[in-house]
Amino acid sequence: MKDICVVGTGYVGLVTGACFADLGNDVVCLDIDENKIERLSTGQMPIYEPGLEEVVRRNVAAGRLSFTTSYEEAIKTNQPHFLFIAVGTPEGVDGEADLKYVRMAAESIAEVMDHPLIIVNKSTVPVGTGDWVADIINRHRNGDVGFAVVSNPEFLREGSAINDFLYPDRIVLGSLKRDAAESVAQLYLSLRAPIIVTDLRTAEMIKYASNAYLANRISFINEIAAICEQLGADVKEVAVGMGYDKRIGHHFLDAGLGYGGSCFPKDVKALAHMASIHGRHPQLLRAVMEINKDQRLRVIQKLRNQLGKLQDRTIGLLGLAFKPNTDDLREAPSVEIAHLLQNEGAHVKGYDPVAMPLAERLIPGIELAKDAYDLARGCDAIVVVTEWNEFKHLDLAKVKALMRQPILLDGRNVYDAEQMKSLGFQYRGMGRGYPTAEE
Repeated sequence: MKDICVVGTGYVGLVTGACFADLGNDVVCLDIDENKIERLSTGQMPIYEPGLEEVVRRNVAAGRLSFTTSYEEAIKTNQPHFLFIAVGTPEGVDGEADLKYVRMAAESIAEVMDHPLIIVNKSTVPVGTGDWVADIINRHRNGDVGFAVVSNPEFLREGSAINDFLYPDRIVLGSLKRDAAESVAQLYLSLRAPIIVTDLRTAEMIKYASNAYLANRISFINEIAAICEQLGADVKEVAVGMGYDKRIGHHFLDAGLGYGGSCFPKDVKALAHMASIHGRHPQLLRAVMEINKDQRLRVIQKLRNQLGKLQDRTIGLLGLAFKPNTDDLREAPSVEIAHLLQNEGAHVKGYDPVAMPLAERLIPGIELAKDAYDLARGCDAIVVVTEWNEFKHLDLAKVKALMRQPILLDGRNVYDAEQMKSLGFQYRGMGRGYPTAEE
């Protein structure tokens, strides 16, 4: 018998299923993508996530983790007690969360369920979705099979998802049936994390409010960085000084190219949409999104200031994924920056330790380099887009020698400004305190 079924094998679903299996549960992961399930069954990971392949392989070998494309097999044959919905909720045309995959999952579950289930929404879903899922299952279930819906939002960061699952800051559970929430809580007891039990809508809102607040911190420090540039202050030192205040802390105060990925952009838009359609005016959320977009435009402005016209210039993008330790290019600054540069007539090169196969599809016209030094060869300027650890240890003198012009725009403030200038680079960071005249 399988204790847990997880519907969806993306970042959230696969990490959730693999980690629950690693905690000793029997888990079956279900996905309608036959190719993905076939690859997983042979030990091939559909995503890059440090440590995930090892956890999956270990638990498949132990017989605690299996994969299927059949709802009937996952539910009727395996008889799970808990069923987690962890499917995608992509951005809709007006910024809303598109719930078509949640609907499909709920309908499919209802049509085959033949025993009581605790259905857990793990996907990031708009406030009110738990009630909506319950209504779908009520309308499509056969007979009077009992069930309960629990909201259990995820707080996993790509690149550290395994660690985030096993060492969470808190577990949030929401349900109209407290005994159902407390049953789900039992799954997490061994993690020894604070468990918050509340109602469905409050749990759903905790997720959106958390992500929106973190996105706000990123946009705030980027706004401060822009002001620092005009006033001659160094935003890195400003952030350090701010962070020692216990009311503020150091997290999410790194100025750069803004946030990206599958969560912050989508969730801030979705929360703003929810507010708007219910008669609110989400001014702060709109400002957060506008500042984030401006960060990409500032790169183009800085390059123009250094190079003049960008037409026929060769610009290298050092790093393509939206953050280190992932191959995810969703809402990655590199995609928009490459597009803007190409529109200016520039030739764009790119290199990333793991995201190259995806970049080939998602950034048309980019020339992909075999390594950072190949990227530097013939470049008029390099933009540091992703702060991979390996970029911090490059032979910078060699990089400079390979470039046509030694212009380096450090979009993540990885390098020491004085050291870069001593090496002969025309170095620009984000809010690093150089005089306005140099811009």
